[in-house]
Amino acid sequence: MPKQIEHVIRDIEGRTSLDALTGPAAKLVNKVTQPTAVKNALSGTWLGHALHPVLTDVPIGAWGMATVLDLTAGERGAVAARKLVGFGLLAVVPTAASGASDWADTIGGPQRVGLVHGMLNSAATVLQTASWVARLAGRRRAGVVLSGVGLGLTGASAYLGGHLSYVNGIGVNHTAFEEPNGKWTDVAALTALEEDKPLRVDAAGVPVVLVRHGSTVNALSATCTHAGGPLDEGTVDADGCLHCPWHGSAFRLSDGEVTRGPATVPQPDWDVKISQERVLVRAANA
Repeated sequence: MPKQIEHVIRDIEGRTSLDALTGPAAKLVNKVTQPTAVKNALSGTWLGHALHPVLTDVPIGAWGMATVLDLTAGERGAVAARKLVGFGLLAVVPTAASGASDWADTIGGPQRVGLVHGMLNSAATVLQTASWVARLAGRRRAGVVLSGVGLGLTGASAYLGGHLSYVNGIGVNHTAFEEPNGKWTDVAALTALEEDKPLRVDAAGVPVVLVRHGSTVNALSATCTHAGGPLDEGTVDADGCLHCPWHGSAFRLSDGEVTRGPATVPQPDWDVKISQERVLVRAANA
């Protein structure tokens, strides 16, 4: 069975015909989430963790428990089950918004799978809405059936979501498996650094980006925590933040903290010292 599911997912990933939908939709979502406050809120930058996975537990949990009551409590649990269905529907709004924000930053196969993931969730939401209306009208049996089918679609969608996270690595920290060097390492000549122009260097196998900003030289891991973008190809703003060229995540040069999403995890920062016109770095807090 897993092999059959894998074939289905690979087929979705390769269906370039879906790009006619993903392209315009992603462009629209990116336009809506362009303001920093909106992007940070939906990405989970303020939380230090991607927001969407946290929120998905609420509608899935509510609808799952509604079905449990339907199957075990009968009429005695009818009112509680209806309230759970309704609560799940309310939770869908922020969950879908955060998911759309994350999805718009993907490309290619993952974006196509994400589109199907969203379509399944939309269909499930329609069924749960119909279930809530049926229950409110006293048609409990119809409501139970609709909820059950909707929960099944939610399960299928959750499988795709798991594939995106655990197979494609969407939303994971792309510096998680770096092994920073705790010893001072000579990486560049001070004269090689130009004002606010990122320079990629190698610190014992770990890519590091150096930036000379004013009278200070800062160093961060060069691989963006969000999606692995090359920070050495990014830009430095007047506030001393380095912007990723892929999705616009911004990190404070002084300590790697995120100032703009979609990144949620700070960029690993490195200690810097200048010795005889050479730049040496070591992992911070080593």
